[in-house]
Amino acid sequence: MTKSTTTYWNTLSEDGRGKWTPVKGLERMAEEVTLSHDPVTGEYTRLTRFLPGADTSAFGGKTHAYPEEVFIVSGRLYDAAFGLWLEAGHYASRPPEELHGPFRTDVGCVVLELSFPQRRAAVAETAPETPGKKTAP
Repeated sequence: MTKSTTTYWNTLSEDGRGKWTPVKGLERMAEEVTLSHDPVTGEYTRLTRFLPGADTSAFGGKTHAYPEEVFIVSGRLYDAAFGLWLEAGHYASRPPEELHGPFRTDVGCVVLELSFPQRRAAVAETAPETPGKKTAP
């Protein structure tokens, strides 16, 4: 199976409003709509809308084991991990485990996110050996 497809529709119009759902744990702060999803790989494309005044400081920053790309569509969002106000046009390709957030916005913000959960970071199963020192079998 491949990533889901859809015909043109305006995600930001009043007609598209009914497809947005609150982000679990961030109700009244953020909502999201999944644009496409691959159930086999878990890859997805999503829009997240941070509502004016949203502040996720209480939840701290976050990381995840897979890469993602983000593009600021509209508004502005402060990323405390980088000490940077992100505005329309800002883009990042985040590697696995990169700290981002917490976030806050004064005017609201729409973020396009492309996530690749199947591309998880390789985790070393054993500690590297110290040169000149033998490890027990």
